[in-house]
Amino acid sequence: MAQNTSSAVMQQRREPSDALDDFPTPPWATRALCEWLQERHDLAMLTVREPTCNRGHMVHPLAEYFAEVLASDVHDYGHGFDVRDYLFPPEPDPVPWTITNPPFRVGHQFAEQALRTSTHGVALFVRTAFLESETRFERIFRDNPPTAILQFCERVVIHRGRLVPNGSTATAYCWLVWGVRPREVRTELHWIAPGTRARLERAADYPSPPVEVATGSLL
Repeated sequence: MAQNTSSAVMQQRREPSDALDDFPTPPWATRALCEWLQERHDLAMLTVREPTCNRGHMVHPLAEYFAEVLASDVHDYGHGFDVRDYLFPPEPDPVPWTITNPPFRVGHQFAEQALRTSTHGVALFVRTAFLESETRFERIFRDNPPTAILQFCERVVIHRGRLVPNGSTATAYCWLVWGVRPREVRTELHWIAPGTRARLERAADYPSPPVEVATGSLL
C-alpha cells in the first residue's frame, strides 16, 4: 500500500533548508507550562532564557512567572530583542531555566545547548513527533531523557509567520521538560487538560486586528 504523504498525516513543515523557522507559539501554551512548573518550583526569583523569541509571544507570558527573561533570536523581527545565534560560540552563560520553541531541524542541538547551560531545568515546546528519530534518541533521549512530557489534550493552533486566535491543525504538540532529578528517575507523562486554553488565553495576546506577517498555511 502506498504511503499517505499528505502534510496532515506526515506532520511536516515543508520549509527551505535556510528558511527561518517562524512559527509563533500561542501565549496560553506557555502559561500552561508555567502553571505546571510553579506547582513544583519557585519561579518568582529566577531567570529564564528564551533563545528563539521571535516577536515575543513566549517572552511576555514567561515574564508573568519569572523574575527576568533573557530574550534573543537569530533574526531581528523588529521588537527590540537581542540578535544572536544561540548555537554559535561563545556558549551562553548559565541560567536557571531555558524555555523555548526550537527550530525543528536543529531541535536536538538546542536541547543539548540548553541542557549544558541551564542549572535548574529546560522546557522545549515541540511537535509530539519530535519524540521520534534515531538521531534525537542517540543524542538526547537515551542518556538524558526528559523528566516529564506534558501532552496537550486540545490542539495548539500554530500558523507560519503570524499569531491569530482561530484555525485548526492536524499537528499535536507537547512540552518536554528536564529538571533537576536523579538519572534513574523515569520520564513521567502528564496531560494538559481540555479547557486550559479557555482558562489561560487573554484577548491581549493577539494583535488587534490580527496582522499577517507572512503568508502561510496552517501547521
